[in-house]
Amino acid sequence: MIQFTRPGFLVSGLIKIQEALAAGRLSGDGPFCRTTEKLLETELGTRRALLTTSCTHALEMSALLLDIAPGDEVIVPAFTFVSTVNAFVLRGARPVFADVRPDTLNLDEERLPQLVTPRTKAIVPVHYAGVGCEMDAITAIAKGCGAAVIEDNAHGLYGTYRGKMLGTIGALATQSFHDTKNFTCGEGGALLVNDPHFVERAEIIREKGTNRSRFFRGQVDKYTWVDVGSSYVLSDILAALLLSQLEARHEIQQRRARIWNRYATELADWAASLGVRLPTVPAHCEQTFHMFYLLIPGARRSAFIDHLKARDVQSVFHYQPLHLSPMGIAHGGTAGSCPVTERVADELVRLPLYNELTEHDQGVVIDAVRSFR
Repeated sequence: MIQFTRPGFLVSGLIKIQEALAAGRLSGDGPFCRTTEKLLETELGTRRALLTTSCTHALEMSALLLDIAPGDEVIVPAFTFVSTVNAFVLRGARPVFADVRPDTLNLDEERLPQLVTPRTKAIVPVHYAGVGCEMDAITAIAKGCGAAVIEDNAHGLYGTYRGKMLGTIGALATQSFHDTKNFTCGEGGALLVNDPHFVERAEIIREKGTNRSRFFRGQVDKYTWVDVGSSYVLSDILAALLLSQLEARHEIQQRRARIWNRYATELADWAASLGVRLPTVPAHCEQTFHMFYLLIPGARRSAFIDHLKARDVQSVFHYQPLHLSPMGIAHGGTAGSCPVTERVADELVRLPLYNELTEHDQGVVIDAVRSFR
């Protein structure tokens, strides 16, 4: 069976893990954490990058930094992973579900103004498949209503929108290093702090509400409890593994680009003949080659997935509409309110795409896809 995804590991990662073990510093904020954070800050141009135990926890930190509270509203796409909304619901906010664009499957900026109210505290665009949302329009709308923009950039590390790095446009942004992502340490994430106003408090929240970071910089004689917080710091062993992948980022992205582009080229005629849609990447966006998906109309998706499975190829669907989930309905979600989300959730199939996918195996996938009629 050709798997849908497999985490990629490099020999250099094992070497760095051994170095971390030998150094005897396995907890968070060790030398590998600091080196990795500095690399992200330099490459992206963000004010501060803080490694976290997951993208979910980075989102939770965002909610704490914005003092999200009961009565606040947070606009999120209905087509996203549950962590995007959970982080704010945990603080008592009401989620407002936005539909997505039919082309990029990103938050539909044209429908955004009708969702804004005086209670809107934050807007959370998700750069689906590593393709940038229309951030100029989104940030303008957010500025007009006084809301903060938090980019959920779980798919989008090193992608760009109109020349700007994804994750550096909103006040805050979150990254994922889960084992399904381009760069992974198994479980991990990062909070990117672009607004300098949030830097010091973000460090405090991540360190269980203490000013421990100031203590290690020699700015205070001892550290103590000064704010709310939790244990969001990534282990130095995981940071060592992650660093090895980020140092090989150009090679990894080039591999993924070759795989993505081969799918796009060799499946174009087949897709056109069946009315199947391939991913859309606007000219002003540089994508991250995070995933390759198909939109199969006419309730044929299950048959397609079974067809590939019979040929030893694993393919999967993706998000289910959040506004129609039991929790989404409890928070006001209604059928028909996000029609694009509801349609794409029934049509989308993701093909195998991972760092170590061989040319031969990809050829098997392509042949299996093209034999479906």
